[in-house]
Amino acid sequence: MNALLSDLALILMVAGVVTILFKKLKQPVVLGYIVAGVFAGPHISFLPTVVEVESVDFWGKIGVIFLLFGLGLEFNFKKLKKVGGSGFITVFTEVVMMFCMGFFVGRMLDWNWVTSMFLGGMLSISSTSIIIKAFDDMGVKNKKFTQMVFGALVVEDMVAILILVMLPALVLSTSFNGVELADKIAHLALFLLLWFTGGIYFIPSIFRKIKNFLTGETLIVVSLGLCFMMVVITIKAGISEALGAFVMGSILSGTMHSEKIVKLTKPIKDFFGAIFFVSVGMMVDPSAIINYWQQILIISAVIITAKPLAATLGLLFSGQTLKNAILSGICLCQIGEFSFIIVQMGLDHKVLPEHLYPVIVTVSIVTTFVTPYWIKLGEPLYNLIYNNWRNCIFSFFITSNISLVISSTS
Repeated sequence: MNALLSDLALILMVAGVVTILFKKLKQPVVLGYIVAGVFAGPHISFLPTVVEVESVDFWGKIGVIFLLFGLGLEFNFKKLKKVGGSGFITVFTEVVMMFCMGFFVGRMLDWNWVTSMFLGGMLSISSTSIIIKAFDDMGVKNKKFTQMVFGALVVEDMVAILILVMLPALVLSTSFNGVELADKIAHLALFLLLWFTGGIYFIPSIFRKIKNFLTGETLIVVSLGLCFMMVVITIKAGISEALGAFVMGSILSGTMHSEKIVKLTKPIKDFFGAIFFVSVGMMVDPSAIINYWQQILIISAVIITAKPLAATLGLLFSGQTLKNAILSGICLCQIGEFSFIIVQMGLDHKVLPEHLYPVIVTVSIVTTFVTPYWIKLGEPLYNLIYNNWRNCIFSFFITSNISLVISSTS
């Protein structure tokens, strides 16, 4: 107990100091938590470090549950209707291209096909929290192109959940026989059926009947009780606990108390979410960053260049103008919390090398620092492309006319 308390005190104090510094530097707080974890982790010997690393890791998993529960609370089918076909086409194009790109880069780095598939999954999803923070700092949250980015992020969150569920089944399918694989698919299908029926009919109607008894205290107890009940059910069914938390959050988002639940659970989500990101930083070995710096640079370069390009193409395919497509697509130039969850899942299944964790975390830090500067380049990049394209058309038109005049004269 003394070790747990001292570890918690150390984590919170270091995280508090570092995040205040990051706020002053106008950097995302998430990065501050990760850097605080590096300082408090076992790989830094000249500073006080945590004693019970396993316990902090467990708290970090609780943080994942609250992060996904909070994400589910902010998700509902009305948002999907508002996104429309544009968001789905954009995300489909981006995810397919980046998954293939990640797999190709992994194979190019001589990684096995399992590690390469996980890398594809990590590169497919952008960071909602980092993008929103960048928009707030830059004062562009209410511009037209940011609304398209938010729409794409809503669909990306759904895709991220599917990746968390399907990726382990794909990479571990070689060890399954047909009966086991069919059983897993049946469990998933039954679970999704319960999600839709519970979300549309059962739980919201119960909440309406007992609304007079749901004070703030009872509401938070009931909501978190339902969340962890769903997490246990998904674990028993052999499905990711992250999906269970997200599903229950999305079910509760359809109740009349959804806004109050979000408000009540936000401090708890922030607290355990901070511990999760600190636990991410604790697993970063600085020596691994030095040893694998080439891989970090290659993956970072791919994300910064290929990911905005894929998103821009998706937006163009969905019917957006060139300007809106470039300004929106260039915002999706980073990876974040879902990538940490995916790589942790791979380590839990013992299908990924240990060095991949600090590599991905470092890549996330690099791409996060680049994000606000990359967003500022959106307008100049559009002007450059538009002017060059217009000049090319003009030159082609002039050249064609000159050729016609010469041919007619001759």
